[in-house]
Amino acid sequence: MDYKSTLNLPRTEFPMRANLPQREPEILARWRALGLYERLVARDLPRFLLHDGPPYANGNIHIGHTMNKVLKDLVVKSRAMAGHRAPYVPGWDCHGLPIELQVEREIGRAKKAAMSIVDVRARCRAYAQKYVDIQSAEFQRLGILGDWAHPYLTMDFHYEAEQMRILGKCIAADLVERKNKPVHWCPSCATALAEAEVEYADVTSPSAFVAYPVVGRGATVLHGVEDVAAAAWTTTPWTLPASMAVAVHPEHEYVVVELGGRRLIVAAELVPALAKAMGVPAPAGELRRFRGRTIEGMKLRHPWLDREVPVVLADYVTLDSGTGLVHTAPGHGQDDYVTGLRYGLDVYAPVDERGRFTADVPEWQGVRVFDADRQIIAHLQQHGALLAAYDFPHSYPHCWRCKNPIVFRATPQWFILMDKMVALPGGPARTLRAAALAEIQRVSWVPAWGRDRILGMIEARPDWCISRQRAWGVPIPALFCEGCGEPHATQAVCDHVAGLFESEGADAWFARPVEDLVPPGFACSCGGKTFTRSTDILDVWFDSGVSWAAVVQQRADLGDGWADIYLEGSDQHRGWFHTSLLTAVAVEGRAPYDVVLTHGFTLDGQGRKMSKSLGNVVAPEDVIKKHGAEVLRLWVAAEDYRDDVRVSEQIIGQLVEAYRGIRNTARFLLSNLFDFDAANDALPLAELPEAERWILHRTAALAHRVRAAYDDYEFHVIYHALNNFCGVDLSRIYLDVRKDRLYCERPQAPERRATQTALHGILDVLVRLMAPVLSFTAEELWQHLPATGQESVFLAGFPEVPAAWTDAALAADWDRLLAARGAVSKALEEARSAGLLKQGTEARVALTAPAELASVLAARAADLPALFLVALVDLGGAVDAPESPLVPGLRIGVARADGAKCERCWIVRPVGVDARHPALCARCAGVVA
Repeated sequence: MDYKSTLNLPRTEFPMRANLPQREPEILARWRALGLYERLVARDLPRFLLHDGPPYANGNIHIGHTMNKVLKDLVVKSRAMAGHRAPYVPGWDCHGLPIELQVEREIGRAKKAAMSIVDVRARCRAYAQKYVDIQSAEFQRLGILGDWAHPYLTMDFHYEAEQMRILGKCIAADLVERKNKPVHWCPSCATALAEAEVEYADVTSPSAFVAYPVVGRGATVLHGVEDVAAAAWTTTPWTLPASMAVAVHPEHEYVVVELGGRRLIVAAELVPALAKAMGVPAPAGELRRFRGRTIEGMKLRHPWLDREVPVVLADYVTLDSGTGLVHTAPGHGQDDYVTGLRYGLDVYAPVDERGRFTADVPEWQGVRVFDADRQIIAHLQQHGALLAAYDFPHSYPHCWRCKNPIVFRATPQWFILMDKMVALPGGPARTLRAAALAEIQRVSWVPAWGRDRILGMIEARPDWCISRQRAWGVPIPALFCEGCGEPHATQAVCDHVAGLFESEGADAWFARPVEDLVPPGFACSCGGKTFTRSTDILDVWFDSGVSWAAVVQQRADLGDGWADIYLEGSDQHRGWFHTSLLTAVAVEGRAPYDVVLTHGFTLDGQGRKMSKSLGNVVAPEDVIKKHGAEVLRLWVAAEDYRDDVRVSEQIIGQLVEAYRGIRNTARFLLSNLFDFDAANDALPLAELPEAERWILHRTAALAHRVRAAYDDYEFHVIYHALNNFCGVDLSRIYLDVRKDRLYCERPQAPERRATQTALHGILDVLVRLMAPVLSFTAEELWQHLPATGQESVFLAGFPEVPAAWTDAALAADWDRLLAARGAVSKALEEARSAGLLKQGTEARVALTAPAELASVLAARAADLPALFLVALVDLGGAVDAPESPLVPGLRIGVARADGAKCERCWIVRPVGVDARHPALCARCAGVVA
């Protein structure tokens, strides 16, 4: 007889081969046909809102985008399945210099210069929309659920209008001011930069030790010492034409010494270093010694210009290098600017927008400042003002877009003030800085170090320069009086142009006659009523920073409130988190979020930054074409996103194997339920054998752990929990033990139905728990489950595991049983190596155990052969057997069992009990009969 036909072999239409690259698009199409996202957010449930930080609409998505968007999807889907209405509206940052420069590259600089600003902006808008569409399709391919039909774009007319209203409120709060102040300026891009748009790189540039002769008798402490000069040091000789003072530290000790035939003022600690730089012997003594504060106000002569400069005090002067005296140019640095304000110095910056000297510096007019460094040093030499010069390695700011060095340059710009006492909502008069710092303490930061990071940034940041000198962005609505030149940026102007932007967009500022931009009845304080318009645009960080108002508080589907969570890369502490905080605190008196979660950066397998030149870029589209998006989703969940995350072909390959393990385990569960109807065949928990109750206990523990991990945003815990449960609890233990019962018992046997009852419960829990991570696979499995009652696993939600599944006492006994099982497995392996038997089902195992374990074993004596996967277990017959190295006191004897291998179940047992089936054991003969 063909006994194979009598077995209950697994069967399912759920395929073993995932074929994800082809199957995933079919599932995406099904979700769209179901209106899945719309159905999820239409439910009357408590709202949970993750507000999307907008990626930049420029180029295809990269692996960093993938990690960010999948993390957001894990949060949104898990909250939706936990019983929330969790809307997700994707957004894009559409304005800014990179798009404008890309358009310039496409059409050429000359053609762009000949076009009207409105035509340039139209080109930029079309370019941004092109990549919004491209990135939208790429994000959706990752399985991200959201309102893709109605995203928010910072170039949407309504968004631009709301941005104007928020700016108007900042102006009304007296937080906006136009000042001539040094800002980060990129000569290559010809625009001011935000703090977040500056990155630092190591450079080596000329440094100079410069003599500033003391004018007249100098300070009292110098009386009697003639022909003295202050020895100042600078790493930016190009700023010397704008030198307005020399700064010393009030508490440092300074001396007058003779070096190289000159009498010089220098910090006492740095005399040897200056002597070395000058190539002269260190002086034998000193002519005077004094603290810096005693020479405050002393007059010096500029090294070559007819200009007197004072000695000023500054706490930032250090003794790390140089001379302890620093030349001060208020037009070329933030610290210098603050010092200049305190002493009433001119804010002077004779450098144009391309980083070239203006006509105010005739010696180097038209020369790029960095090219002028060595020329200025030669000029100092000619005037006898150069003490020494050498190349000095140091960190210097660069533009994050073009990677070129920037300059600090004073220009008239618009600023949001950080330290002005104003009446902010929700409290007494305070500064924007103080209010923002208080809100940082209220917000929860994940990981916790994020709080300290953004605290330090807010504490140290200067006023926020919000103006840019480019074409593609939202304009700063400033009107300049033609009569007196006074600038007017008022709430009335902002609200007026916001009305125009609602229907025409920000192009209206540039396209309409200036008269249309002036509110009715508006006039200058001088009485003038004719104006010219500003051509500056707003910092794009202000664009995205007001999304809490333009999106969260404007869209009814988002709940008209505040976001529960913002989730972005850790670089956004100085970017979107930062500017969103400042704008919301300025207008509403509170942070726009309650939780901020940050992730690290993506690196290659060796921990290096990815770059095309290194050939180590992992492109999402390549992984999707080969393995499917599901593997990328698993990668995101598997890594601890709080640190930098590595990815490589090898890492992806390991995750492919892990995915197969989870998929095949789920498939095995499903394939053994082909003849199971839960409504009619399931057994009550009380009637289930111990093995089934143990695995249900483990399933309940899995559910509790995974649910807690979703709540705590610890997605790597979920991956490891699912992987371990499928690979160990199920595959290596429970399913291994129960295969014989599933395959060989009668189809309707209570023993088999008990196992199927457990399998059904496990699979229902497993599919729902994995759904936020393995969304495509969970949905595919769900369609093969019988009688689920919901069209999608996401509509079903997370499982509610019965409390009765948890049985701590049973679990404690099974911990001992499984320890004994491990010891028996090791003994069987040794017996196989010795040639005593080929497989465990041929073995007869004798056990002698310590009292506590012996009682646990004795209570389950009938189940031990199945648990240990052997033919027979004798308790108490191994007194002389060797002791297990794994379980102290447990002695294990292994011998070959009596009988023969049953041709149906392949277990060695007595056969031929039924003459009709002489090759079968009694159990199998009974089933076949």
